[in-house]
This record gives sequence, structure tokens and C-alpha cells, in this order.
Amino acid sequence: MATVVMTSLDTKTRAASRGMSDIRIRNLFIIPTIVFLIVFNIFPLIYSLGYSFTDFRASSNAPANFVGLQNYRDLLNDSFIWSNFAITAKYVIVSVTGQVIVGFGTAMLLNRDIPLKGLLTTLLLLPMMLSMAVVGLFWKLLYDPSFGIINYALGLGSFEWLSNPDMALYAVAITDIWMWSPFVMLLSLAGLSAVPKHLYEAAAIDRAGPLYTFFRITLPLVAPILMIAIIFRTMEAFKTFDLAYILTSQPTTEVISIRLYKMAFQEWQTGRSCALAYIVLIMVLAITNIYVKYLNKVKER
Repeated sequence: MATVVMTSLDTKTRAASRGMSDIRIRNLFIIPTIVFLIVFNIFPLIYSLGYSFTDFRASSNAPANFVGLQNYRDLLNDSFIWSNFAITAKYVIVSVTGQVIVGFGTAMLLNRDIPLKGLLTTLLLLPMMLSMAVVGLFWKLLYDPSFGIINYALGLGSFEWLSNPDMALYAVAITDIWMWSPFVMLLSLAGLSAVPKHLYEAAAIDRAGPLYTFFRITLPLVAPILMIAIIFRTMEAFKTFDLAYILTSQPTTEVISIRLYKMAFQEWQTGRSCALAYIVLIMVLAITNIYVKYLNKVKER
């Protein structure tokens, strides 16, 4: 019966009149998608992997010479590259932590009956719908020491946010928190709405306090979906480029993606930049794997 359903169509349909089976129609839609993924995703990965073992430079016509793992050894022994990784790690910690605190806190406030809740939620989602370039230029004006509204609101006078080496990275992180906290908020709202109401009613009957209810009911049940938000935001923060590149050019904000861009398109070290890209990829996969293992442990509890 299943075979008949999968291989036959209603005789009155146009596809059936052309002699097309369900399997043929399915392949007609799936095969172009697979070809697209291979051409634009898998092929560049394999192609760049090959270049990572060469001394190829896109700016010259010289042939690419095979150098084996030399590019990887040079990069892993380069203290400047490790300083870029340290800057990136600092940025990821500050940015993702801020997004989780702001996003989850906002979700807790919205997880109740309030007037115009739908409209308010929609307005809060607007930042993550904007272009990175637009957000970067917008916040660059807000940080301006002469007429920026941030210094005026905080009473900081002519404080330099983006020109100060000690504050530039935090300024970029604050912008990222503003833009992507709504993403964490949206996932947290979905998790909070799925918590059974009878658990809160039972806690109220037992006269449990707000803190006990939060740490014993709310947080454990929302933790899995919160971990998913952290995984996605960590991966994206580790690869961040647009905001840091648009907002400031301080050495203290040169995250690994900017270093990769300079190496590939300013210094034209194509082979070495491909090797660096794969080092970043391996690190992101390793961090994600750690998060996924922790997520599985959270789900088992």
C-alpha cells in the first residue's frame, strides 16, 4: 500500500497526465537543492582546504607550491594570532553573557499578562532585523564624543568610546548585545510559555518564594532552550566581523575574523589565510561540541 502511495498520483492531476510519479516529483525538487549546496558550500570548503596546504597568493601569477602543514605550524606558533584569539574570546564572553542576561531578563518581564504585549514584543525584535552595516553606522553616531546621545544621557562629556583602546571592545560588545538580545528573548519566551502552569500553582500552595520557584522550576525547564540560544550566539560572536570592522579600527578590537580578512585581502597570503580559516572552524566546532554535550546533560536532568 505504501509503495502504491509513493509511486502513484491521482490520475486527474496534471503531473499524472504527464506520467510523473511522486518519487520523480520529489527528486525534481530535492536534486537542485543538493546541487546548489554542493556548488556553493561543499566545493569551496574542499577548494580552500587544498589551498591551506600551499603558499598560494591570489595577487600573483606564481603557481601554488605544496608546503604541507607549514601554514598551520606558523599560525599556531604566531603570538600575534593568539592575541587575536584572546581578543575574540573576551568579546564572545562579554557579548554572549550580556545577551543572555538582557534577553532572558526581558523574556521574564514579558512572560505575563501586560497591555500591548504583542506589539511590545514585535518592537523589541526590530534590532535583529536590521543590517549589520546599518547598526554599526547607527551606533557609531551614538558613540560620537561630540554629538553622540550616549555621552549626553550618561553625563560623560566628551568620553571617547571607540578611540579608547580599553573601551573600544566593550563598545562593540554593547552594540552586539543591543542587536541580538531579542534573539535570546524570543527563544526564552518560547521556553517560558512551555512551562506547565500547574507547577507554579503547586509551588504557590507550598508557599515557595520567588527565588525558589525561579531556580527550582523556571530555570531548569528553560535551560535546554537557553543553551540552544547560547550555542547559536557563541558561534556567531566567534565569527563576528561587521560590527568590529565598521565601528573602530583599534588593535584591541582586532578579532580573529578581521585578522583573517587582512591576511587574505590586504596581505594576499591566500594559502595561510585558508589555513587560519580552518583553525577557526575547528575551534568553533570544538566549542559547539562542548556546548552540545552540556546540553544533553541538561536534558537528562
